[in-house]
Amino acid sequence: MAISKDKKNQLVAELKELLESAKMTVFAKYAGVDVAQMQELRRSARASGVKIKIVKNRLVGKALSDIETYKSADQTALSGQLLYAISSNDEVAPAQVLSKFAKDYPALELIGAFSGEGVNLATDEVNHLASLPSKDQLIAEVVATLLSPLQETVGALDSLGGILNALEANATK
Repeated sequence: MAISKDKKNQLVAELKELLESAKMTVFAKYAGVDVAQMQELRRSARASGVKIKIVKNRLVGKALSDIETYKSADQTALSGQLLYAISSNDEVAPAQVLSKFAKDYPALELIGAFSGEGVNLATDEVNHLASLPSKDQLIAEVVATLLSPLQETVGALDSLGGILNALEANATK
Protein backbone atom coordinates (compact mmCIF):
# COMPACT_ATOMS: atom_id res chain seq x y z
CA MET A 1 0.00 0.00 0.00
CA ALA A 2 1.41 3.34 -1.04
CA ILE A 3 1.94 6.06 1.53
CA SER A 4 0.24 9.39 0.82
CA LYS A 5 2.32 12.47 0.16
CA ASP A 6 1.07 14.06 3.41
CA LYS A 7 2.14 10.99 5.40
CA LYS A 8 5.57 11.06 3.71
CA ASN A 9 5.98 14.76 4.56
CA GLN A 10 4.97 14.00 8.14
CA LEU A 11 7.55 11.16 8.34
CA VAL A 12 10.27 13.40 6.90
CA ALA A 13 9.45 16.14 9.44
CA GLU A 14 9.52 13.61 12.29
CA LEU A 15 12.84 12.18 11.07
CA LYS A 16 14.29 15.65 10.65
CA GLU A 17 13.40 16.49 14.25
CA LEU A 18 14.91 13.21 15.53
CA LEU A 19 18.10 13.58 13.47
CA GLU A 20 18.62 17.23 14.45
CA SER A 21 18.72 16.29 18.12
CA ALA A 22 20.62 13.01 17.60
CA LYS A 23 24.09 12.52 19.04
CA MET A 24 24.43 9.31 17.01
CA THR A 25 22.44 7.50 14.34
CA VAL A 26 23.49 3.94 13.51
CA PHE A 27 21.99 2.06 10.59
CA ALA A 28 21.91 -1.67 9.94
CA LYS A 29 20.47 -4.20 7.51
CA TYR A 30 17.69 -6.19 9.12
CA ALA A 31 16.67 -8.66 6.39
CA GLY A 32 16.05 -12.02 8.08
CA VAL A 33 15.09 -10.58 11.47
CA ASP A 34 11.57 -11.74 12.34
CA VAL A 35 8.86 -9.74 14.12
CA ALA A 36 9.47 -11.26 17.57
CA GLN A 37 13.19 -10.50 17.33
CA MET A 38 12.46 -6.95 16.15
CA GLN A 39 10.16 -6.43 19.15
CA GLU A 40 12.97 -7.66 21.42
CA LEU A 41 15.37 -5.20 19.76
CA ARG A 42 12.91 -2.34 20.22
CA ARG A 43 12.47 -3.25 23.92
CA SER A 44 16.20 -3.29 24.61
CA ALA A 45 16.67 -0.08 22.62
CA ARG A 46 13.91 1.68 24.54
CA ALA A 47 15.54 0.63 27.83
CA SER A 48 18.77 2.28 26.65
CA GLY A 49 17.08 5.48 25.45
CA VAL A 50 17.47 4.58 21.77
CA LYS A 51 14.72 4.91 19.16
CA ILE A 52 14.49 2.33 16.37
CA LYS A 53 13.02 3.58 13.10
CA ILE A 54 12.31 1.64 9.92
CA VAL A 55 11.69 4.14 7.15
CA LYS A 56 12.35 4.23 3.42
CA ASN A 57 15.92 5.28 2.73
CA ARG A 58 14.75 7.93 0.28
CA LEU A 59 12.78 9.63 3.08
CA VAL A 60 15.79 9.47 5.40
CA GLY A 61 17.92 10.99 2.64
CA LYS A 62 15.43 13.80 2.23
CA ALA A 63 15.42 14.48 5.98
CA LEU A 64 19.24 14.46 6.04
CA SER A 65 19.34 16.90 3.11
CA ASP A 66 17.05 19.28 4.99
CA ILE A 67 19.45 19.45 7.96
CA GLU A 68 22.46 21.75 7.60
CA THR A 69 24.74 19.41 9.60
CA TYR A 70 24.09 16.43 7.31
CA LYS A 71 23.87 18.15 3.90
CA SER A 72 27.38 17.06 2.93
CA ALA A 73 27.10 13.60 4.51
CA ASP A 74 27.66 10.68 2.15
CA GLN A 75 24.39 8.79 1.74
CA THR A 76 25.58 6.06 -0.61
CA ALA A 77 25.44 3.42 2.15
CA LEU A 78 21.71 4.02 2.59
CA SER A 79 20.47 1.20 0.38
CA GLY A 80 18.53 -1.99 1.03
CA GLN A 81 16.35 -2.77 4.04
CA LEU A 82 17.78 -0.58 6.79
CA LEU A 83 16.74 0.26 10.31
CA TYR A 84 17.95 3.35 12.10
CA ALA A 85 18.91 3.45 15.79
CA ILE A 86 18.87 7.05 17.02
CA SER A 87 19.90 8.48 20.39
CA SER A 88 19.80 12.09 21.49
CA ASN A 89 21.36 11.31 24.89
CA ASP A 90 24.32 9.00 24.37
CA GLU A 91 26.81 8.73 21.52
CA VAL A 92 27.57 5.02 21.95
CA ALA A 93 24.18 3.61 23.01
CA PRO A 94 22.82 2.98 19.48
CA ALA A 95 25.99 1.14 18.47
CA GLN A 96 25.97 -0.90 21.68
CA VAL A 97 22.30 -1.87 21.37
CA LEU A 98 22.62 -3.00 17.74
CA SER A 99 25.99 -4.71 18.27
CA LYS A 100 24.71 -6.67 21.26
CA PHE A 101 21.60 -7.70 19.32
CA ALA A 102 23.70 -8.68 16.26
CA LYS A 103 25.74 -11.06 18.43
CA ASP A 104 22.57 -12.99 19.30
CA TYR A 105 20.94 -12.57 15.87
CA PRO A 106 23.55 -12.44 13.09
CA ALA A 107 20.87 -11.56 10.51
CA LEU A 108 21.26 -7.95 11.71
CA GLU A 109 24.28 -6.43 10.00
CA LEU A 110 25.74 -3.06 11.06
CA ILE A 111 26.39 -0.86 8.03
CA GLY A 112 27.49 2.53 9.36
CA ALA A 113 26.50 5.63 11.30
CA PHE A 114 26.18 9.39 11.31
CA SER A 115 27.58 11.28 14.28
CA GLY A 116 25.78 14.30 15.67
CA GLU A 117 28.32 16.46 13.84
CA GLY A 118 27.38 14.96 10.47
CA VAL A 119 30.43 12.71 10.14
CA ASN A 120 29.96 9.33 8.43
CA LEU A 121 31.29 6.35 10.37
CA ALA A 122 32.20 3.03 8.77
CA THR A 123 31.17 -0.38 10.13
CA ASP A 124 34.49 -0.97 11.92
CA GLU A 125 34.23 2.43 13.62
CA VAL A 126 30.69 1.60 14.77
CA ASN A 127 31.91 -1.75 16.14
CA HIS A 128 34.71 0.06 17.98
CA LEU A 129 32.18 2.50 19.48
CA ALA A 130 30.05 -0.44 20.60
CA SER A 131 32.99 -1.84 22.58
CA LEU A 132 33.38 1.38 24.61
CA PRO A 133 31.81 1.64 28.07
CA SER A 134 28.49 3.47 28.24
CA LYS A 135 28.23 7.05 29.46
CA ASP A 136 26.82 5.87 32.82
CA GLN A 137 29.70 3.39 33.25
CA LEU A 138 32.26 6.12 32.54
CA ILE A 139 30.61 8.49 35.03
CA ALA A 140 30.60 5.73 37.67
CA GLU A 141 34.31 5.08 37.06
CA VAL A 142 35.18 8.77 37.41
CA VAL A 143 33.14 9.08 40.62
CA ALA A 144 34.81 5.94 42.04
CA THR A 145 38.23 7.35 41.17
CA LEU A 146 37.42 10.65 42.83
CA LEU A 147 36.04 8.97 45.95
CA SER A 148 38.89 6.46 46.44
CA PRO A 149 41.32 8.94 48.14
CA LEU A 150 38.50 10.06 50.41
CA GLN A 151 37.69 6.46 51.32
CA GLU A 152 41.37 5.78 52.03
CA THR A 153 41.51 8.84 54.32
CA VAL A 154 38.42 7.69 56.19
CA GLY A 155 39.97 4.22 56.54
CA ALA A 156 43.21 5.72 57.86
CA LEU A 157 41.33 7.87 60.37
CA ASP A 158 39.38 4.79 61.47
CA SER A 159 42.68 2.97 62.08
CA LEU A 160 44.06 5.98 63.91
CA GLY A 161 41.00 5.92 66.18
CA GLY A 162 41.74 2.26 67.01
CA ILE A 163 45.38 3.10 67.82
CA LEU A 164 44.32 6.00 70.05
CA ASN A 165 41.88 3.73 71.92
CA ALA A 166 44.67 1.18 72.48
CA LEU A 167 47.06 3.88 73.77
CA GLU A 168 44.39 5.26 76.06
CA ALA A 169 43.72 1.77 77.43
CA ASN A 170 47.46 1.29 78.11
CA ALA A 171 47.72 4.71 79.79
CA THR A 172 44.92 3.95 82.22
CA LYS A 173 46.54 0.67 83.38
